[in-house]
Formats: sequence, structure tokens, C-alpha cells
Amino acid sequence: MITVFHFVSNKYWGGPEESAYEMVSRLRHDKRFYAEVVCKKNEPVLLHFRRLEIPISILPLKGKTDMDSPKRLARLIRKGHNVLHVHTFNDAFTAMLARYMSDNPHTRIIMTLHGIVKPRTNYFHRKIYHAIDKMVFVSQKAHDVWMAGARGFDPQKALVIRDSVIGNPLASPAPNLRQQLNVGREKALILYHGRLCPEKGIDVLLKAATQLDKDSYHLAIIGEGSPKYVTQIKAFIVANQLVRNVSLLGFQEDIAHLIEQCDMGVLPSVEPEALGIANLEYMMQGRPHITTNNGAQPEYVTDGLTAMLIEPGNPFSLAAAMQSLIADPAMRQRMGQQAQDEFEAKLNYDIHYQQMTDLYHDVFASRPQ
Repeated sequence: MITVFHFVSNKYWGGPEESAYEMVSRLRHDKRFYAEVVCKKNEPVLLHFRRLEIPISILPLKGKTDMDSPKRLARLIRKGHNVLHVHTFNDAFTAMLARYMSDNPHTRIIMTLHGIVKPRTNYFHRKIYHAIDKMVFVSQKAHDVWMAGARGFDPQKALVIRDSVIGNPLASPAPNLRQQLNVGREKALILYHGRLCPEKGIDVLLKAATQLDKDSYHLAIIGEGSPKYVTQIKAFIVANQLVRNVSLLGFQEDIAHLIEQCDMGVLPSVEPEALGIANLEYMMQGRPHITTNNGAQPEYVTDGLTAMLIEPGNPFSLAAAMQSLIADPAMRQRMGQQAQDEFEAKLNYDIHYQQMTDLYHDVFASRPQ
């Protein structure tokens, strides 16, 4: 049996946290593996993982300034076959030291890179790159950008495993959005869900909303962000008289059933998406969506068929795409169905899970034990 430790150290719930959650939720029922989570003492994140009823090791996870975390982790991995699956380079450093301290030759480190970034070339990061047994990229775009600058990194360590999504059966039941927001059927219900930050194009989305007929839509924005940025969003909504058309709903657990209730989704990221988990969630639920074309989205989205691709940072293009879907329910139905068919054929979670669990086994054959 292989013990898989997933590290979760970010403050806010996002793609890496969702990826770890969904993987351990499946691993806990797989007799080939024993799953555990290594997490900071961060109650909003801990709350989700506690519901899985799996072991959780709460560590500081402060990166290179933290010697306590690797010492405590080393005690957990002294025996057996262990996979330390990390999602940040700081956590990879912790895993590297813990493996060294444990003196267990049957411990492997897997790093999933969830962003489109260039590699750092300082001594600290080069040591981490050398220690990692496999580097997983969630898209070909993320792989190509990082590998282009990764001088000396063994290309045999790199592979692409596109992430996927599943529903969350442990989530609290989703509310009836139209009833909660008092939105009639005559209005298109538009959904954004994800982190609330400038990189996700929230500013662009709100500017696009000002150009739409206020009697034709309601925009529900789901997610968390820094208090300062959320205050700026609220101020824009008030200043532009969008109070009756835009609702900020904060963090919501049962995203799958909320998506089922919307007429369309939107992910207007201005920074390139390494994958775009929200897009996959709309596709899984058979909902049309609008997203930008500056990241990995064109790898799995066909413009005009399974979604609408637009240039990033352009509120006019976004408003035009939103208006076209608002005005054409038949197009929404057709695009949503085509997106769902594509998801089931090529993007569903079973494919991702098989590739990742194969890697958990294969990584022990990648170098002498």
C-alpha cells in the first residue's frame, strides 16, 4: 500500500485546494492507497477536509524559514512507501527536507504546478527541482512555458496530466438561486465562481455588465478575496447602479448544483489560466460559458462550439459575448450540451484519476530504491 500525503498551505480556497480535495476524496475509497492531508491551521480550508474523515497533520508549512514542519513530517514517513504530493515550491522544500530527515528511500515527491510561470533559477529552487521525482503540469501550455526556461531540469521528470472536477457530495445543499436573489425566469442568470482578484478579470466583468440591458440579466459572483479588493468591488457596484443586477454571494460549497441553476458561466481571466477549473465545471454541468483565450483554454475549448473564447481585458468583447448568449436560449442549450459531451468523452475525472494513480505507482520505478 502507498501512503499519499497531499499538502495544502494556501490561505484561500482555489484550484490547488480543490485538486487536493477531490483526489483524497477518491483515494480514501481506493484499497491500493492510504490518504492523508498535510495542512496549515487555517480553519476555512480545514473545515472542508475534516468532512472527509481522513487523517490531517496540521503543520506550520512556512517554507524555508520553517524547520519544525519537516522534522514532524519526517516522523510520519520513516516507514513504508510514501508519496508527498505538493502544490507549491515552499511545500516541496518541506517535503525535500522531511525525506532527507526520515532516511526512508521509499519516499517520492510529486509536484503539481497549477500556474503558468517561468522557473526560478536561484540555488534554493534548483535544489528543489533536483529533489522532485515528477513535475506534473495541468496543461501543455503550463508545461511549455516552464520547461522553456528550466535549464538542467531532466525532461523525463516532466509530464502533463490535465486536472478535472467532480461534484462534491459532502457539500451543504445549494440554495435556490433564483428564489434567493428574487430573479424571474425572464432574466438570464449569469454565474462567476472563483477567487475574487484582479487576475480573474472581475473588474472587466463588472465593466461589461454596465453595458447590458438591466432587465435582461442577473450576475451572481461566488468566491472569496482580500477584504480590500471585495470592498472595491462593492464600491463599483454601487457607483454604477448595479445593486439590483449583481450579487456577491461569498464562498459557496455546492458549486455543482449552483452551476446547474445558471444559464451561463463566465471566467474572464486577464492572466493566463494554467487550466481554468471553473470552465471544466461549467462543461461538466452542461452549461455554456465565456472565457478568455490567453491560457490553456484553447487546448480543450472549441470557440463557438463548446464555449465562447474572447480576448482578455476587453469589456466590450465580453459584453458582446454575454449579450449573444442572453438573447439566444437555443444557442445556450446547444453549446451546453456540446460542452458536456466533450467533458464526458475527454475531460472527466476518471481519466484524471487513472493517470494520477498510475503515476503514484510508476514513480517508485523511476529510480533505484
